Order: sequence, then C-alpha cells, then structure tokens
Amino acid sequence: MKIGFDNEKYLKMQSEHIRDRISKFDNKLYLEFGGKLFDDYHASRVLPGFAPDSKLRLLKELSDQAEIVIVISAKDIEKNKIRGDLGITYDTDVLRLIQTYRDQGLYVGSVTITQFSGQESALLFKNRLENLDIPVYLHYIIPGYPSNVPLIISEEGYGKNDYIETSRPLVIVTAPGPGSGKMATCLSQLYHEHKRGIHAGYAKFETFPVWNLPLKHPVNLAYEAATADLNDVNMIDPYHLEAYGETTVNYNRDVEIFPVLNTIFEKIYGESPYKSPTDMGVNMAGKCICDDEVCREASRQEIIRRYYAALNALVKGDSSDKEAQKIELLMNMAGITIADRKVAVEAQKRAKETGGPAAALELEDGTIVTGKTTNLLGASAALLLNVLKLLAGIDHEVHIISPNSIEPIQKLKVDYLKSKNPRLHTDEVLIALSASAAENPQARLALSQLPKLEGCQAHTSVMLSDVDIKIFKKLGVQLTSEAVFEHILLS
Repeated sequence: MKIGFDNEKYLKMQSEHIRDRISKFDNKLYLEFGGKLFDDYHASRVLPGFAPDSKLRLLKELSDQAEIVIVISAKDIEKNKIRGDLGITYDTDVLRLIQTYRDQGLYVGSVTITQFSGQESALLFKNRLENLDIPVYLHYIIPGYPSNVPLIISEEGYGKNDYIETSRPLVIVTAPGPGSGKMATCLSQLYHEHKRGIHAGYAKFETFPVWNLPLKHPVNLAYEAATADLNDVNMIDPYHLEAYGETTVNYNRDVEIFPVLNTIFEKIYGESPYKSPTDMGVNMAGKCICDDEVCREASRQEIIRRYYAALNALVKGDSSDKEAQKIELLMNMAGITIADRKVAVEAQKRAKETGGPAAALELEDGTIVTGKTTNLLGASAALLLNVLKLLAGIDHEVHIISPNSIEPIQKLKVDYLKSKNPRLHTDEVLIALSASAAENPQARLALSQLPKLEGCQAHTSVMLSDVDIKIFKKLGVQLTSEAVFEHILLS
C-alpha cells in the first residue's frame, strides 16, 4: 500500500504533453485512447498512487478543448459482444459511456459505427442513437485492410467513409473494447481533413507498455500478463532504435502495423510526422514513478493474481491452457512463484490444518488473518468477521452476530429458497452484521471498519461463488483463489 506513483505530477505532465502535440498540427489532433478512460484499476494496482479515474480527470482538465467520438464495430453489435468486466453488450456500453461522460461535463460529439456492411442490427442501433439526438456516422469494410494502401487512400477506401463532423481541437477516439476500429477511424479522419485543407494530426494514448521502462520491468511484464488472452507481446521498438539510437518499448501490434501507418501518413501528408511507433505515443506515466521498487513489487503481485485468474478460467472452461502457460513464463522472467503471495501460502496452510476450505487476508500492516469453514459460515464470511473484529479491537471469541440471528437466515435459504448450502455467504453475513448494528455497538464498530479493507490482499483455498467474488471486489480487496472446486457443490 506504499505509494510508488506521483498522480498529480502525472496529470500536469500529461495534459501539457497533449496540448503540445495539438500545437504541432493545424490545431486538430485525433487522439486514440486505449484502455479504460475511467476505473483503470490495473494501472492503480501496478502503479500504486495512480488514481483509477486519472484519465477522466485528465480529460476534464482538457474539457474546453476536447470532444469525444465513441467507436463501435458493426460486427460486435451483430454478435452481441459482451464486456467481460461488466457483463453488458458493447452497444449497451456505448449508451452507458455517453451518459457517464456527459455526467462528468465532457462533450460527446458523435458515435461512429465501423466495419459496416449493411448489418440490420447496426442500422437499428443507429436509429436508436439518432432518436436520442446523437449524431451517428458509418465507416465501411475496406477489402485488403490494412495492407492494400492504394485502395485505402482512395475515394473507394477512406473516401467512402462518412466524414465525422467535429468542432474542437482535440478529438478523443475511444471504444467499449479492443478491435472496435479506433485507429482506422482516426486515419480516415486525417484523409478527409486533408481533402479539406486541414493538416490534422494523430497520436496514441496507451498507458501500457510503459515505453521508457525496460522491456522486462515488472510493470511491463504485468501488462503482458493482463493481455495474455490477446497474445500481446512487449518488444523493443526497432524503428525508434534505428532513428534515435534509443531503446524504447512498444507492443507487437503497433510495431507490426507501423510500416503500413507510415505509408498511409506519407500518402496523406506527403511525409510522415513520425519515425517510430513510440513517436506516436503521448504517455508520460513512466516519468511519474517516484518509487521504482514499490511499483516493481506491486507488479509482481499483479502477475501472480493474473496467473490465478487464468487457472480459474481454465478449470471453469472459459479459456485454454495457453493463457496460463504464457503467464507462467512471465512469472519465470520476473523471478517469482505463487509462494511469493503470502496470503496464498497462509490460506493453503489453514485449509490443510482444518481439512476444509479456508481463506486469508493481509492487512495494511502485514498482519495476516485467516478464516475457516464452520457450520454457520463459509470460509470467506468467517474471514470477514475475523478481520473486522481484529480491526475494531473486539475479542475473537465475542459474537458480533448472534448465532440465533443466523439460524433464521439459514432456514430461509434451505427451507424456503431451496438452497443446498446453509452456510452464509459474504453478502449475507454483512447484511446480518448490519441488522445487528442497530442494537449492538460492537457490531456497529466492526461494520465501520469495512473501508480499511480497500487494497488488502486475500486468497481462498477454493474457488468462490460469483456473489462472494463481487463482494470482495466492491470492498476493494484484491482476491485470488486456488483453481479448485469445492468437493460439494454449494449454491
């Protein structure tokens, strides 16, 4: 929980750098925004001190100059593609993003539907947006994209796309997820702006990999772990090394596409403004690390967490073994094993001692608290109560929830709701604790300790239900679990 990143310095440097990039063109910059614009919890985990809403705060600082264009692929609309972290379709997320940005005082100019080839579902979504007075533009599939440059830079390529009407110097191009067509949208706009006599610019804002950190720095390895399912690979930018004699880090897709991008820039501008993929970026995160070792250790822990998540997905049948194997290689590069996650070691030790599922949580001061499965409580629920009692200074033997109040809840679950598992989940134990807090001062004191769990590490010896996982996530606890189903299927 130590700070390794100077967030205020970052906001200042980043906004200045973007303004400087705008000035290098005809006061018009299309900025491809990768990753999440808000709730960037990966960045906050590997760069302790990075605020999850840093990008949003950055945009608010530039709000007088910026407008947002949201891009969504017609193919993703047609197949009802789901955002894994939110469980909603991409088209629903577009509506959510529009409202979120507007609530923050940001101007959303329009939505662009890319890879359009007449999909009925895309047309229905277009009509829905237009009924909400949101301008919508269509960009079409270009055969041979991105290698067929003569076709791309023609009236039958980018020229066929709608020209997106924008009114501000900085145009943020963002999307619900990867593969939506953000870069193609930016480049199409450069083509159309050039036809109108405007020398617009393009830049890319990706927090990771951090270009001015070493290739095998744990922060960059953690990015590879986070994108193991996409098969992204960090690599030295050969174009930057050749042009400047400086070693920088980029990732394979940007390096592979750069020759094509360079040709497109040359066809539009007459010459390319960039000599390397690194040149295109505007990310200042690497210059704002104030404690390198803190960020290294945070990133090592993130890699281990990603490894456990991959193993869980494999056991559930949600991924192949390639993802876990890749992260295992990254762990070897970082010189770490699962034994470097202290809560995992303690949870497994407690499970072995008790012969049943167990859980462990590490507090800010390094104290590790464990919980075991009982007749009344699941291991995670027991862990929460044990932690809250310790933080509140309440003796471990004191009941802050009366067993008599737990029994009616169990009766409700088993007799009326037909659950096979009588033990209380984490959400149920917190509700019971809240009910007890109305009359029990100690329960009230224990409940007030919940904010102290944010940022804590936890591990369970078996995989948890979705309910328990969501509770830990809402509390800000960074949870991992062994890739093991409980012997008895508990509902």
